[in-house]
Amino acid sequence: MFPPNQSQSADPDAPIRSTDNDAALARLSAVKKGYLQDQFVNTLVPRAHLQPARPPLINIGTYVRSQGIDLLVEEWLQLARQSGQKAQIVSLGAGSDTRFWRIATGQYKDDLAAYVEVDFPEVTSKKAMAIRKSKEMNALLGDPSQIQVVGGGTGLQSSKYYLLPGDLRKPPSEGLEPALTGKSSTEGEPILSPTLPTLIIFECVLAYMTPEGSSQLLQWFVNYTGEGGGILGCVIYEMFNLHDSFGRVMVTNLRARNVTLPGAEPFNTLESLSKRLTDVGFTAARALTLKEIRRAYVEESELNRISKLELLDETEELDLLLDHYAISWGLYLSNLTSSATWGQWGLKQKRV
Repeated sequence: MFPPNQSQSADPDAPIRSTDNDAALARLSAVKKGYLQDQFVNTLVPRAHLQPARPPLINIGTYVRSQGIDLLVEEWLQLARQSGQKAQIVSLGAGSDTRFWRIATGQYKDDLAAYVEVDFPEVTSKKAMAIRKSKEMNALLGDPSQIQVVGGGTGLQSSKYYLLPGDLRKPPSEGLEPALTGKSSTEGEPILSPTLPTLIIFECVLAYMTPEGSSQLLQWFVNYTGEGGGILGCVIYEMFNLHDSFGRVMVTNLRARNVTLPGAEPFNTLESLSKRLTDVGFTAARALTLKEIRRAYVEESELNRISKLELLDETEELDLLLDHYAISWGLYLSNLTSSATWGQWGLKQKRV
């Protein structure tokens, strides 16, 4: 009889952290195949040039996921500009995401007041090291005199970008609150202002937490924003509707890797995903499957472009897969007078 896997028993969170590697490799593949543009992903994927391409089904799913979230983020920054303010973005469980650098080289680079990433210290330490080794990524952090490695190498701070180690499963008062409301070592002000329009992003994060834990986390942001009279947006991407036959296969495959989804179990409808947000105080919320986003919320020209990149045989399987992932978004307005501007935020249908 073989002995138990010592590394897994000693580090029960390793399987969850490995899912970030899956996402990074999927994005790298989609970039290599021409679905997406991302000049920074190679830096954060070890031996990127040796990684094999993913199947078309994965590449298309990664494209739709990215397109949906990108549209929401870009409109948030655009609305902040229209309202004469700068925006803050907090990416929770950010992993190997490159969004800050894509914004920093895009049309909304001057509309960003702060970008915060939080993840396990094992993840943030590797990311901090990769960033510091990259001349291109390092140059976009701003004034070199304000760039600091913090937390014994587990974090990084600059004038706009903050990479913070943390365990989101802990009560916010024990980890997230002191990290975000404590004074920045570069500016002497709280990293997260309660008065600026703030967008929080969870990409395949809440599914790994208990529903109670994720509700506490969402509630903290609503309360903090409300105290400052600010505006809060939330974007959540994750699997859902896992009780049908296809969903059960997804759960079984993940369980074989010692990954469980306690935070996805209660959510079997789009209405339940929206209700999660309104239950903790969001003013309005909506959710769409990736299947519906691909069908009606992506420009026709884009669909035509990506259809020529690879031959896709598994059309039915693609629809099944996309129907088990959703993007939900919610808006909290502490003052309803701002609804004229911010009430329009959300994915816009392109086709009937």
